[in-house]
Amino acid sequence: MTPLTLSLDTVHLSDEQFYQLCQNNRELQFELSAKGKLIIMSPVGGESGNREADFIIDLGIWNRQTGLGYTFSSSTVFKLPNGANRSPDAAWIKKERWEALTPEQRRKFPPIAPDFAIELRSATDDLETLREKMQEYTDAGVQLAWLINPQQQQVEIYRQEQDVEVRNLPTQLSGENLLPGFSLSLSRFVNS
Repeated sequence: MTPLTLSLDTVHLSDEQFYQLCQNNRELQFELSAKGKLIIMSPVGGESGNREADFIIDLGIWNRQTGLGYTFSSSTVFKLPNGANRSPDAAWIKKERWEALTPEQRRKFPPIAPDFAIELRSATDDLETLREKMQEYTDAGVQLAWLINPQQQQVEIYRQEQDVEVRNLPTQLSGENLLPGFSLSLSRFVNS
């Protein structure tokens, strides 16, 4: 099922109102774009959920071994500097940046852009909508982001102030200087 998007052109939700909307409707997952669109996310199917879990496990194991930061699941909403409230499928933040937040900021929707994000296109996701989201991430300060697109057997790599790099699957992705030693093999997505 595709996400439901509501235009809030004449309505502005404060941070607290958006937080309360999410808390009062815990069975739903919301995002709020920088352009003021309220997005009600649909749940993913088993295949996408399993793949997301694998990414989080891989990222989490690497992070546990290095102790360089914090790993987050797709249930985490980040309040981006551009006003958007977004939930990547997997995210990571450098330790010193996360620990600079107050306990209250960490408890609610953290007012911080992740350093790294992964989005996995599910069978019902609109590719252009995901590309806009990826651009929103980099505009907000995300340094490295991967849009994994099994339907077209590609991955798009987003970096700060660089053109998007597109690779065909299978491929091996590197965390580059941001996540030293982290790599992710996308061979399991070939012909999925």
